[in-house]
Amino acid sequence: MRIASVIIFSLIILTSSCLYAQEKVPVAVSAKDSIPATGKKKNIGSRYDSLSKAHSPRKAAIRSALLPGLGQIYNKKYWKLPIVYGALGTCAGIFIYNLGNYKDTKFAYRVKYNMRVFRTDSASFVNIKDNLKPLSEESLKFYRNQFRRDIDYSALVFILLWGLNVVDATVDAHLKSFDVSPDLSLRIKPGYSDLARTNGLSLILKIGK
Repeated sequence: MRIASVIIFSLIILTSSCLYAQEKVPVAVSAKDSIPATGKKKNIGSRYDSLSKAHSPRKAAIRSALLPGLGQIYNKKYWKLPIVYGALGTCAGIFIYNLGNYKDTKFAYRVKYNMRVFRTDSASFVNIKDNLKPLSEESLKFYRNQFRRDIDYSALVFILLWGLNVVDATVDAHLKSFDVSPDLSLRIKPGYSDLARTNGLSLILKIGK
């Protein structure tokens, strides 16, 4: 239950950061609009090409794959660094916690089992953790298996979060070349609908002049 809560919380945070970056959507530009009517306007297509070449999604993906957060730095999204390292750090901490408890319960179970079956390892009983000494063999076996399973889960989640960090950096890099000019506007307009014969609100997207 502890592992599942951390998994869901971490994935929600990183996924929401990816979705937040997609608030500005691309707008198709016709060939007519890309040709300047006067010498003052620049070619929009060539501007997008220059932006894409200057900011490479491939570089962002490779950097994030090599070191988490490096792709976010490349995209200049510094506010995402605490999210990336917080999620990965929490997962790594859970992995270390489970690994330590797994080793302790495994050792305690082996000592008690050998003492009962083979009448050996009695000298090792003093090395068992104090909180594990009163537990029975069955309880130690149960906790050992549980910690072993949690180790696998935490390792898998760590890999998934690392991959999500790469996806986030790649998506942000792609969004760098999208049109965010002042010619785009989105507004809500009240009005009457002849089809529905009722008043309502309309969502209007204005492109250009």
